Amino acid sequence: MAAARTVDAVKQLHYLSGALKAPRVIESAQRLADQARDAAWSFEEYLAAVLEREVSARDASGAELRIRAAGFPARKTLEEFDFDAQPAAKNQIAALASTAFLAEARNVVLLGPPGTGKTHLAIALGIAAARHAQRVLFATAVDWTTRLTSAHQAGRLAAELAKLRRYQLLIIDEVGYLPFEQDAANLFFQLVSSRYEHASLILTSNLAFSNWGAVFGDQAVAAAMIDRIVHHADVVTLKGASYRLRNRGIETLPSMLATTNEHN
Repeated sequence: MAAARTVDAVKQLHYLSGALKAPRVIESAQRLADQARDAAWSFEEYLAAVLEREVSARDASGAELRIRAAGFPARKTLEEFDFDAQPAAKNQIAALASTAFLAEARNVVLLGPPGTGKTHLAIALGIAAARHAQRVLFATAVDWTTRLTSAHQAGRLAAELAKLRRYQLLIIDEVGYLPFEQDAANLFFQLVSSRYEHASLILTSNLAFSNWGAVFGDQAVAAAMIDRIVHHADVVTLKGASYRLRNRGIETLPSMLATTNEHN
């Protein structure tokens, strides 16, 4: 009689887990059943354990989907970053790793010479955000302007900016590596303005803010953009030689000394 009831209960579990679209519940319920009996768990403890595993699995699955959808060029984590090469940034990055800055619509700006880890840190913070159930998109500054230009030409720029505001975090990599044409600079400014005090940006640049006017071709546009970016922002300055040049007998890149001196 007891065996028959168990069989009926298992059948009902299969049905209910399917109806709830929670297929892992049946696996957890079966795996934990013996443990619950041996440890004399209460019904409430057993149910909590089963549901806890379902929630954890869903969180992990959702995080993986968000990471894949973000468009990262590679997977980088904070644990992999060599903070011995950037000791001054360690505490700042550790504070940002909680992703609490997203709730405040704060920005993060990573400045420094090429090869000092700006993109690595931007990706790592983006992955941390995805794991905290936040939607993230990553692209270079050139790719962002290409996307905005296409939307503008199609007459749907306002809709595109509204769509992007639904992402808690946009990552804009390599600001300053290539100059912007005037139209592209204006579109980039609209992207920054649309997110001001609404949602967060992470930007990386090899140039000090004083050089952004040359990149955007207009000192006034650059100043207005920097004002909005930095008003609510954590600015992290990275220093030193490129990690790509270590042990290769090359101590500096052509732009490194000038860039480093401007950040000092």
